[in-house]
Amino acid sequence: MAMRNGLYRVKSWLKYQLTAWNTGGEGIHSPYLFEWVRMVMADKNSYYIWGEIERVREKMLQDERVLRFVDFGSGAKEKGEVRERRVRELAKNSLASKRYAQMLSRLVNWLGQKKEGKEGLVVVELGTSLGITTAYLAAMDSKNKVVSYEGCEAVANVAKENWKALNMKNIECRVGEIDVTKLDEDIEQVDVAFIDANHTYVHTCEYFKVLANKVHEKSVIVVDDIHHSEEMERAWKEICADERVTSTMDLYQMGLVFFDPHYWKRNYIMRL
Repeated sequence: MAMRNGLYRVKSWLKYQLTAWNTGGEGIHSPYLFEWVRMVMADKNSYYIWGEIERVREKMLQDERVLRFVDFGSGAKEKGEVRERRVRELAKNSLASKRYAQMLSRLVNWLGQKKEGKEGLVVVELGTSLGITTAYLAAMDSKNKVVSYEGCEAVANVAKENWKALNMKNIECRVGEIDVTKLDEDIEQVDVAFIDANHTYVHTCEYFKVLANKVHEKSVIVVDDIHHSEEMERAWKEICADERVTSTMDLYQMGLVFFDPHYWKRNYIMRL
């Protein structure tokens, strides 16, 4: 299975390279989505806190601690498999890259500027890992509330250490296997959601269906690893076809889902 997924990723990467484009927004007919591309994807500004987060990432890449945890994700041979991994291995293989994480941070910042009233955004993350991407989601405004779900307590504890080091107090971590019924009960409304948990067709679609019932027209759902395997790509195609969805954007590593009726129904394949 691992070899099959590896070959599939090579094939999907080559296809992406042949079809993806980015001209700074030109060619996108919706003026609203054009603005999004210009202000989020094409923005080159950096922020001080990002440097702090990257220093924590570098620390994680050197961390030799061994974590023992129950794996509920797609990497387990069977559900609930007990595994051991070094922190540095998790940091190398499980974290969103700097480029993509900073795009998520810009996305949250842009939506926060657009939101009316004094309340911050509600950001939901499924799959905390070591908390680096979570930190990027929380960094732009302390008024924003980030609720992150993580299946493994040992991993969540390392993430909490990292947030403490960054002095981030607007993150709530909920530990345990992500149950869609409980998720549905927990969440009232979502401004931004990042799905980076169990990378299977069934679970990804279930997570999306719950979250899509909590969105408003300005919300954005981001799905990680959309070309990780055949079943993840199948899940992505199903999400794109959902009648509630307007535009979608395939950045290869992640897919972005929009619900704004001003956006045209189309899947854009673009380079970040």
